[in-house]
Amino acid sequence: MRAVVQRVSRASVEVDGACVGRIGRGWLVLMGVAQDDLDQDAAWLADKVVNLRGFEDDQGKMNKSANEVGGGVLVVSQFTLLGDCRGGRRPSFTAAAPPELANRLYLAFVDLVRGSGLETAAGVFRADMKVELVNDGPVTFLLDSKKTF
Repeated sequence: MRAVVQRVSRASVEVDGACVGRIGRGWLVLMGVAQDDLDQDAAWLADKVVNLRGFEDDQGKMNKSANEVGGGVLVVSQFTLLGDCRGGRRPSFTAAAPPELANRLYLAFVDLVRGSGLETAAGVFRADMKVELVNDGPVTFLLDSKKTF
C-alpha cells in the first residue's frame, strides 16, 4: 500500500456536491492499494499513520502523534498513487489492485484507524471526489508498506 500523508489544519471530501468526510487538525491520507497487498499491509500502514509523530511538541519538534494533539484522520482512496509514469506520457496502472481487493483493504485500513480511537472520516471508494485541504507546514510523508518487509 502506498500513502501520501499530509498534516492538515483542516480537510474535507465531497461527492456529488455533498460533504462525506471532514476533519479539523490531523492527517489527510491519500491511499492506493497494489495488486499484491495483503491485510498485513493495511495493518502496517494504519499503525504507522496512527502513531506517526508529525506534530510539534512544546519545543517545536515533531514529537507528537495525531492522537496526542486531538487530531483526526481523513482517508481518501487514490489508485493513481500506483501509476507508473516511467514509460511514456500515459501512466500505467497495472500495479494497482483490482477494485474488489482495493476496496476491501481500503475499508480495513479505515476500520483499523477508527479502532485506534482517532476521529476518522473517509471518502467514497471509486467515486469522483473533490478534496479540499489546508496543508499545515507543509508536512507531507510518503509511506509504502512494501519498503518495510
